[in-house]
Amino acid sequence: MSLRTILLKDHWREQQVFTGRLLLAGIITFVLTLFLVARLFFLQVVNYDYFQELSHGNRVRIEAVPPTRGLIFDRNGVLLAENLPAYQLELIPEQVGDPEETVRALVAQGLLKNDDFAAIMQQIAKRRHFDPVAVRYRLSDEEVARFAVQRPHFPGVDIRARLARHYPVGPLAVHAVGYVGAIDQSDLRRIDGKSYSGTTHIGKIGVERAFEDRLHGKVGHQQVVVNAQGRSLQTIEGIHPSPGNDVFLTLDTRLQKAAELALDGHRGAAVAIDPRDGGILALASAPAYDPNLFGEGFTRRQFNELSSDSDEPLFNRALGGHYSPGSTIKPILALAALHYSIRNQYDELLCPGYYTLPGDDHRYRDWKKEGHGEVNLISAIEQSCDVYFYDLAIELGIDRIHQFMSLFGFGNATGIDILGEKPGLMPSRDWKRRSFSERAEQVWFPGETVISGIGQGFMLATPLQLAHATSILAARGKRFQPRLISAIRDPMTSELVMNPPVELEPVPVTNPEYWKTIIDGMVDVVHGEHGTAIGAGLGLDYRMAGKTGTVQIFSIGQEDEYDAEEVQERLRHHAMFIAFAPLEQPELAVAVIIENAGSGAAAAAPAARAIFDAWFAGRDEAVIATSNTSQSQ
Repeated sequence: MSLRTILLKDHWREQQVFTGRLLLAGIITFVLTLFLVARLFFLQVVNYDYFQELSHGNRVRIEAVPPTRGLIFDRNGVLLAENLPAYQLELIPEQVGDPEETVRALVAQGLLKNDDFAAIMQQIAKRRHFDPVAVRYRLSDEEVARFAVQRPHFPGVDIRARLARHYPVGPLAVHAVGYVGAIDQSDLRRIDGKSYSGTTHIGKIGVERAFEDRLHGKVGHQQVVVNAQGRSLQTIEGIHPSPGNDVFLTLDTRLQKAAELALDGHRGAAVAIDPRDGGILALASAPAYDPNLFGEGFTRRQFNELSSDSDEPLFNRALGGHYSPGSTIKPILALAALHYSIRNQYDELLCPGYYTLPGDDHRYRDWKKEGHGEVNLISAIEQSCDVYFYDLAIELGIDRIHQFMSLFGFGNATGIDILGEKPGLMPSRDWKRRSFSERAEQVWFPGETVISGIGQGFMLATPLQLAHATSILAARGKRFQPRLISAIRDPMTSELVMNPPVELEPVPVTNPEYWKTIIDGMVDVVHGEHGTAIGAGLGLDYRMAGKTGTVQIFSIGQEDEYDAEEVQERLRHHAMFIAFAPLEQPELAVAVIIENAGSGAAAAAPAARAIFDAWFAGRDEAVIATSNTSQSQ
């Protein structure tokens, strides 16, 4: 460096620049520090409560606590539906990262089935991302242990102990009691999601569905301390859930078992009603199925097998089965003839084995080829003479038949207190005009009235309707709405609220002799010399009134003979029988339908006999037990 350069350097100026920069840096540092202090004061003092709550929320999770579902009992306190502890596998979508990858990993571990993958993913997509989703129900102890080893590899997935629905009597009365199943999209549309937080199952059919609001209870909540992975560490506090109400049914488990045993191996239905109050004592549909399968979690393959079974075990034939009532309606038509003064009990008619309309050579055949000879109203019921009722139907006319049969509940739902009931069909001219409106020339034909006289043609009824009509006959016109619910109990207070019988308008047939005449004919069906169900009455120590029915499934030619051995099993006649007993003060009215079993006398009447025997045997046992108790005291 030269002497000239040294002489020109300004040290004082450099010092000034340095001092200015240092001052500016100090001011900036001071301002930033002041801002930081102010911010810290704002966060930690001014908004302390707010951020403390946020911090609390990061480590405390609000969880729904599902209520305990109410129990279901029969009329005698026999437990039909309960809750048992079970382990289920749950995941919370927002905590697992990739739900699809997690589910596939669980499948690889053998905890889920690959067949259920699509259904599980669909279920996850339908639920809120912060709600737990049950992907597997009722794990075994071995599966619980296996998952516990792998738990660190599955954040957001955990095993929860839950109460699972269990049916200790298995398939018994399943079509009446119903079952619970996993909540699906259709359920979510009809329920309040908040009320079902934490709940995975809901009533699907029967009493479980109809009284869901009583059985479910009220959901509770609890605060749970969780770690960074969302795993529960400690429960702090919460609101306890309110358990659902217990439900008592009018069903008698012993009688229900007898009804289902009587139908065993067949497709059909049996309904037993107490004519004194309308209580359903037995409601059986065969074949049945085990409702516990729905609580355990069906695989897709298992459900498809059950739903595609040609015997339709899921179908409630007792409420939804539409059958031609056949000859079981003959006592009611005979009562109509007396009521409208068309016939009396002594008027006789010759039965040659067939019936023809004036000016028509078509023969409407009697079930007895050679005919019954001279018959009156009582013997026509006893022997189930078709020709007598062909002629009677023509005299009554379809409109009066429609009007009178409707008084016994045909063509309308009975109003039973569970879902799934079909109304049946009671035809009339107006009905046919409405139903076939596209064919203006369509009218009601005399031949259609003829076959209505033996319960064929357009006429359809459910087994429940037949049992209901039989109970009205047993009570001489007094009517009650059929019901399954006997009482509701609050489990917290044990308060029992009874469900009283609902009495309907009686049938307006006031002459007691008319009722006696019809019932005399029904008694002869079982106890008479020529009764069609005389076999079912052998050895009875009580008196029964009944009526057989055999319903034709397909038409045969005028000259052809029906041979059951040459007809496919599912095209054979349906067997039917209605009855009530004891005769003096009826306690039980029964309707039995066995599909494709042939004769009502050979198949349905013995099944009904078994139901009556079980009822009276149980009643006698109760009397003996009561007597022994009184003596011991």
